[in-house]
Amino acid sequence: MVINGDRGGMVAEHGGGAESERKAAWPEAVSHGPEEPSGGPDGGEPQVPSPQQDAGRGATSDTADEAEDGHPLDSDAYPDGEDLPGAAGPRIVGIAGLSMPYQVVAALALALVGALGAVHLAMVFLHVAPSNTLTKQHGEAIDEWVYPEFEQNWKLFAPNPLQQNVSVHVRAEVAGDEGRRTTPWMSLSSEDGEAIRGSLLPSHVDQNELRRGWDFYLNSHDSENRPNGVRGDLSERYVRRIVMLRLSEHDYGGTVDRIQVRSSVRSVPAPPWSEEKISTRPHYRVLPWWSVTSDDLPEADAPARASRASRAEETDK
Repeated sequence: MVINGDRGGMVAEHGGGAESERKAAWPEAVSHGPEEPSGGPDGGEPQVPSPQQDAGRGATSDTADEAEDGHPLDSDAYPDGEDLPGAAGPRIVGIAGLSMPYQVVAALALALVGALGAVHLAMVFLHVAPSNTLTKQHGEAIDEWVYPEFEQNWKLFAPNPLQQNVSVHVRAEVAGDEGRRTTPWMSLSSEDGEAIRGSLLPSHVDQNELRRGWDFYLNSHDSENRPNGVRGDLSERYVRRIVMLRLSEHDYGGTVDRIQVRSSVRSVPAPPWSEEKISTRPHYRVLPWWSVTSDDLPEADAPARASRASRAEETDK
């Protein structure tokens, strides 16, 4: 039987001392591999870091607190920690992050864009709004702002949508070897319809050029075909060029000296289930004869333009 004194004597021979001193006297095993989740490497009791390891860790953390340039960080210089190098502090973005001159320029640019947007919205609103005092007094200025880039034609949403089929016809007076003759009426709208019908990707020209040109003429002339503004002459020349461009695709055996344009308007018939009685008889609006000049010919027909210009000069002489 071993008594405490003997056991103490035996321990004293190996280093002796109190129990706490005996634990610290034994060297600690240091592992340089990955840390174990729990316990020692052999599944025993977890290892307690020695004071030397704690001192080494303290030195490492002090070194990590140094700046990238090698100088230690001074916590007194950055009391709030917002401007610490490498710290994720708040950043000033937007106009407030610019210098004062750039802030003034940005503010002026935003104010200019906002003013232009407000003016544009007001002009478009007055353009599509019913006739009122402002549109009567400043109608010309509104039209100059809107046309032609911002024209609005929302007939689909109008209280009274378009319920008529409008077709544009033309006939020509041709001077040839057999004398002068007048061609029958030809439907330009029907030609556009044939080009569109059955096409998966119809041309924008076939769909809108003639229709928009004719609407342009009607809106700039009164019922007596007299221009009601400065756009009247422009619309007439536009229609004449469209007509001559279409006639150049046909051979009439001579030179087209004069053209005459008319429109045929038919009301859309009522559906079978409706009891409404609508007359589908066509109504014509016939324009006067126009003498063709070299300016009315397409650019591709250069010989015809030169010949017509020379004949006009001889006529003037």
